[in-house]
Amino acid sequence: MPSKDLSWKYVEGSVVEPDVIAAARVTADELGTDPVSPATGAHLAFTTAAVGAKTIIEIGTGVGVSGLWMLRGAPDAHLTSIDIEADHQQAARRFFSDAGHPASRVRLITGAATEVLPRMNESSYDVVLVDADPKGLLDLLEHALRLVRVGGVVLVPHALWRDTVADPAKREQVTTDRRGIIAELSQSPAVHVALSPVGDGLLQLVKRSA
Repeated sequence: MPSKDLSWKYVEGSVVEPDVIAAARVTADELGTDPVSPATGAHLAFTTAAVGAKTIIEIGTGVGVSGLWMLRGAPDAHLTSIDIEADHQQAARRFFSDAGHPASRVRLITGAATEVLPRMNESSYDVVLVDADPKGLLDLLEHALRLVRVGGVVLVPHALWRDTVADPAKREQVTTDRRGIIAELSQSPAVHVALSPVGDGLLQLVKRSA
């Protein structure tokens, strides 16, 4: 097969990020977080716009790059974003404000997702994004599928984990966990599954049944 590197670079380069998201990305790099790529962000915005999202929950705030992209697609949605790093969320709060999103529609919760998510209402969200502890992905996905409504979408950035998932010689725990999760979900009658190579990989699930 021909190399897809040029196509990947073209797709990433085709996205023009709004200034506030570009600024958030600079801060994310300075703080050592790993934000979604511009093209992945465009996919997030496309998804929230396509489903007409009104309620979004994000596991892993970072400094707001992915949340800003999702609200770009659904500017009137309510976003709940969870992260264990208070200083990251402080930066994110500034960027959400700079983008014009009122505090009443952006709820930032500082804490461990595994402790916060059980308190969230089941089947209450249109979109759930999972971008947190890579070693706890399976548990977080179980929570996400419980929280999203039937017909709603679960999004998992970094699904290909730095190109290791596609390489059978790579056997690190995070890599093998992702392979197993993708294989299991692909056979599940409870979800529609699409795996995109955009950015660092984007796993997309539509919940078919409760």
